[in-house]
Amino acid sequence: MNPGLTANQGAPNEGEVPSWQAPTDTERGLYEAKMRGDWAAYFDVLATADLYHPMSRAWADANPGWVQYIATNRSPQPGPKFLVFFTDGMLPAPVPDPVFFEVDLGELAQDWPQDDAWLAINPGSPCEAFFPTTAGHRSAWRWHADRMPHPRRNQLRTLWAGGPLHGPVAHGLACGALLCVSNASLWNAMGWHGTGYVRERKRLKEWWGITSREEWLRVEEELLSGRMSSPFWGFVLEVRSALARDFGGMVEVDHWRQVTSRVIRHRAEEKEITPGGVTRTAPRSHSETEAQVAGAQRLIGRITRYEARFRADGLLAEGRFVRSVEAWDYGRASKMARWGLGARYCDLAEAEQAVLRAGRVSRINYRSWEEFSAAYILGRCLHFDEEEFGDWYGEMLNAHRILTTDPNSPWLNIPFK
Repeated sequence: MNPGLTANQGAPNEGEVPSWQAPTDTERGLYEAKMRGDWAAYFDVLATADLYHPMSRAWADANPGWVQYIATNRSPQPGPKFLVFFTDGMLPAPVPDPVFFEVDLGELAQDWPQDDAWLAINPGSPCEAFFPTTAGHRSAWRWHADRMPHPRRNQLRTLWAGGPLHGPVAHGLACGALLCVSNASLWNAMGWHGTGYVRERKRLKEWWGITSREEWLRVEEELLSGRMSSPFWGFVLEVRSALARDFGGMVEVDHWRQVTSRVIRHRAEEKEITPGGVTRTAPRSHSETEAQVAGAQRLIGRITRYEARFRADGLLAEGRFVRSVEAWDYGRASKMARWGLGARYCDLAEAEQAVLRAGRVSRINYRSWEEFSAAYILGRCLHFDEEEFGDWYGEMLNAHRILTTDPNSPWLNIPFK
């Protein structure tokens, strides 16, 4: 064991058998190490974990981008002060105040904020421990942080206690599981804290332009309605789906291209019915129409190349194609509900209703988790990947494979319909 890794917890009696149902893999690892008295292993687990500390929401709002450490005493009697940190499975349900921010062991080793305070991990739980914080102790923390991977990626993580595992809420949460697996976050954590209040707000501002509850409500509604992704993608895919319905099977790419071009040109000449009678709409110029035709041809080429790669990688079965990409919106809606909760733009009940709705619209529009996954990944790739088949694709392929093979996967334990 490295020097400095001691706690004010005695080792359990020899032969004592762990019996606690830990909420997540993190708490289980901490508990088992503690039961063995193996504090080096305890810190190995701690080094891979996100650690959360409470702070005043009013203070956070008044000091954007900053965090506040608050030391507490364990009892009313005079004694050492503690800075309390929780792992993600031990966090309480989100409330308006306080909020939590997230750090990791390496950050705490580098910049411990209060020299006279001890480190308290998950106090009040079977995996609790309390550690002195001298320079020597923090050097040992640093050693563990440097050798253990953080943040984790590409892992299926489940909240075994306190999170839904079956039923409509779990189904709606599972619609966001691709991104959860990619980021190694808890797929069924309805009471979401995510990266902490400060970083959840930063995420929504930088990636979505959301800085208020009203903006969050607007974006969530667009996602749940399937209106966030490009309507042009939807149009091109719907032409092929209509042909498949009419002709009872696969559609040749040349046929798809020809019909799509014909529909675009026809729409450019359509008439509309107005209260005053039939009138011609404002005509679209020939160059504008042909530019749209050319764009559709490029898009069809991209889609067919992605689908060929999907089939080669096992994302799509032979002879199958992607009918729509609304799944990308619905999956993000499931996550947006939780991001909004973490940023306190909504409360737990509102987030749950949005998750339930994400599950309902997904079931209406898709027939299986595999079909949902291919549609989600195609939407993501059309938006981000530019046919590079880089991380935007590779991360989702890895997540898809985990979700379709891991025995604990919600996709294998929750019926899609």
